[in-house]
Amino acid sequence: MDNNQLIIENMDNPQHLERMFRKDPKSFRKSFLHAWEQYPDSPVLAVWHERLHFKETENEEKPLLLQKGFLLMSILAILAGIITRVIFHFVEQEAIAPVNLAFGIIPFIAAYFVFYNSPNKKVLYTLISLFLVSVIYLNLLPIDYKDSIILAYLHLPIFLWVVVGLAYTGNDYAIGDKRLAYLKFNLEFGILYGSMAVSGMLLAMLTLQLFSFVGLRIEDFYFRNIVLFGAAGLAVVATHLVSKNLKLAKNITPFLAKIFSPLVLVTLLVYLITVYWVGNNPFLDRNFLLAFNGILLFVLVVTVFSIIESDTDEKKNIFDYINFSLIVLALIIDSVALSAIVFRLSSYGITPNRLAVLGVNLIIWANLIWIMLSYVRFLRNKTGPSTIQDAITKYLPVYGLWAAVVVFIFPLVFK
Repeated sequence: MDNNQLIIENMDNPQHLERMFRKDPKSFRKSFLHAWEQYPDSPVLAVWHERLHFKETENEEKPLLLQKGFLLMSILAILAGIITRVIFHFVEQEAIAPVNLAFGIIPFIAAYFVFYNSPNKKVLYTLISLFLVSVIYLNLLPIDYKDSIILAYLHLPIFLWVVVGLAYTGNDYAIGDKRLAYLKFNLEFGILYGSMAVSGMLLAMLTLQLFSFVGLRIEDFYFRNIVLFGAAGLAVVATHLVSKNLKLAKNITPFLAKIFSPLVLVTLLVYLITVYWVGNNPFLDRNFLLAFNGILLFVLVVTVFSIIESDTDEKKNIFDYINFSLIVLALIIDSVALSAIVFRLSSYGITPNRLAVLGVNLIIWANLIWIMLSYVRFLRNKTGPSTIQDAITKYLPVYGLWAAVVVFIFPLVFK
């Protein structure tokens, strides 16, 4: 029996029609036309006809270059490139700190979200105030490399990341689903920007090599005026593409999450066993303690993205047990790191670095406890996956608050 007849016989069986379509979409489309010609009054076939032949009309009304979204992206990307280049000039003159380069990119990404979200005046004024206060305060600090100021520089991107999150969520900043969407955006943005950046580097290498063949050394000019401009503008372009549901990044992120979580678990177990066997001690070895904290942050990031890429309608599977194991492992690492930091504080006194590391470890430790307890309830069938995701999204402002403390308070306290 041909597909045409099968479609006709199963007009009242949507599940079978869906199965036929997924098995061979091309053959289904071809056979469907014959069935549609015979039964044009069938409501089921009418739905399928719309589904198979639906075309977006909004983007056809105007050429690509005249579309509002494309124009906005282009303007913001060009502005980001120009401002970044100007800031870099003053950085070279040592008039301002290099961290100011963040203000050549991040505000324009936030502006892109503000344009589409249309936040109320309260949110909009908050965003403008946070950016203005940040850039003014940061440039009032002396340009030196004392510990407290270096910590402020390092925590500024985290603080601005939370501010961009406010621009992304807009008036729905308190809704967990919007915060979850922001986390997913970051993962997709990172993958897409990284892919385009690699392509850009290959183009730069080819360009420099071609000019070297004719005896011209343009490395300095190319970096200052092309690479820097392109890197800044590319951030806005990647933001636009991810926001417009680019399928490349959205399709690859769930697979990356499922591939990396078991690999990270196995690698860390082997590493920790090796560390114990060798006898490294984070209580006495400062560099090893820093490495321990780096491992903790890496595990936290991998676990968070593995959790947010899981479907809230999914039942528990092997990856949930892997994620739970990673959370427990991260909690063990954080507990050891906390003990070592407390030991060093009591033995060697308080410094900005030790206090900052203590604060971030305490915050992560509390978050891991919340996630772990949520996971336990989920694995015991008492709650759904959304509870675990809530433990992540509702805690995000805490990271921003601590980053704000380090950026704005530490330089004043530790003069």
